[in-house]
Amino acid sequence: MFSRMKEDINMILELDPAAKSKFEVFFTYSGLHAVWMHLIAHKLYKRKFATLSRVISQISRFITGIEIHPGAQVGRRLFIDHGMGVVIGETCRIGNNVTIYQGVTLGGTGKEETKRHPDLDDNVLVAAGAKVLGNIRIGENSKIGANSVVLINVPKDSTVVGIPARVVKQAGEKVKGARDLNVTDLPDPILEMIIGLEDEIKDFRKEVRDEVKDGSHI
Repeated sequence: MFSRMKEDINMILELDPAAKSKFEVFFTYSGLHAVWMHLIAHKLYKRKFATLSRVISQISRFITGIEIHPGAQVGRRLFIDHGMGVVIGETCRIGNNVTIYQGVTLGGTGKEETKRHPDLDDNVLVAAGAKVLGNIRIGENSKIGANSVVLINVPKDSTVVGIPARVVKQAGEKVKGARDLNVTDLPDPILEMIIGLEDEIKDFRKEVRDEVKDGSHI
């Protein structure tokens, strides 16, 4: 447990430029506290102490604003930045080096008793306000844009945006273990569609002008 705590503190110091010291991270990072409390709740959950584990998760939610169901499986170096409003469902599986921003929901879409929440593979980034719903899988090294609603599987090395979310970019293989926190230059599929329509209109107008000029419209 103590080695895990040390690893998490060092991870935040590496990733967050606002973090100035281990002391500050230990006492002020709510995402860190939520993950640590979840580790305790999850152990109790696996030992069939369902009610006690839920009590701990609810205390954690009250203190941190982050709700992680004790049944969720969380990998190493999960970075929940700011974190207020984050919800992680019971059957979620989260890999290593995953980053989640505030307002994210990893939720279900029905009342199934079996697997009903998403899986996030290694090195996934979920930007603020995104909703990832249902028994789907987000491939490694993928990014989910802010406020996107993801309802289908996402291939690895992909960027998805929109409601419902769709793949707008597939990059090449990245270095394993490298974590990319850049969420400011994601593609805008609506803007790209508008630009494409404008180009088609310009081409059509040019064709009409050429026809009028050479008299071929007569």
